[in-house]
Amino acid sequence: MTDARGNARPNGDGSVRHPPGTPCWVSLMVRGLDATEQFYGALFGWEFRPGPRPLGPYVRALLDGYPVAGIGVLSPDRRLPAAWTPYFASDDVDLTAEVVRSCGGTVGVGPLDADDAGRLALVSDPSGAVFGIWQTTLGAVGGVTGRPGTPAWNELTTFETTNVAKFYETVFGYDEEPVVSADLDYVTLRLDGRPVTGVHGLGNALPRDRGPHWTTYFTVADTDDAVDQVLHLGGQVLGGPRDTEHGRVAMVADPEGARFALVRTAE
Repeated sequence: MTDARGNARPNGDGSVRHPPGTPCWVSLMVRGLDATEQFYGALFGWEFRPGPRPLGPYVRALLDGYPVAGIGVLSPDRRLPAAWTPYFASDDVDLTAEVVRSCGGTVGVGPLDADDAGRLALVSDPSGAVFGIWQTTLGAVGGVTGRPGTPAWNELTTFETTNVAKFYETVFGYDEEPVVSADLDYVTLRLDGRPVTGVHGLGNALPRDRGPHWTTYFTVADTDDAVDQVLHLGGQVLGGPRDTEHGRVAMVADPEGARFALVRTAE
């Protein structure tokens, strides 16, 4: 269900239905669940409830009773870094996963059922950046946006935008709006005329130890105060805070090293 601008709109039960291609969920995989809950609970005011178990122990982070994110536990035998992963809505996750494959991407996990909450797949684009596909059976997985502690934006950092943007356009039906600049390789991907995500090409400046990756931005009431809180809770500040055209932004990491961004959006 959408409003006049095509944005997700609450159903009668308070859930939200996301049009296909819309970022609809973010999930964090870590090794220490209890310590991670303490960090994000103090930073964002989240509470936690057990969630579906498609990949092992998993909790939903709630804000005022509405789910805003998920946290799962990495298998001890998998040497993967703690990382946030965005999920994009699909009406048929199996079909979307096949399109990912046909366009040069990789399906790493699934598609599989997440109990009775929906169906998901973890995939990567041709450059190696990991993201998720979510097909819900309960209206939606998230129902609160625009408030401190909720995801505000997801951005892909990669080598170049031209081919990568075309991949996402084919998979999700986006239109692209490139930035016309000799110094900046950036494309905003739009769905029904509204911006849904961005792709930033860094070329050889992309850190080789990270490779192409997605970054989730979370809304905060005050970026500087939130940065102080991150440090107090044992996290790291990787960049900023700095003022941008979209608000005051800082890049940070939690105590396990999972990177994310804080943004106080411009009034």
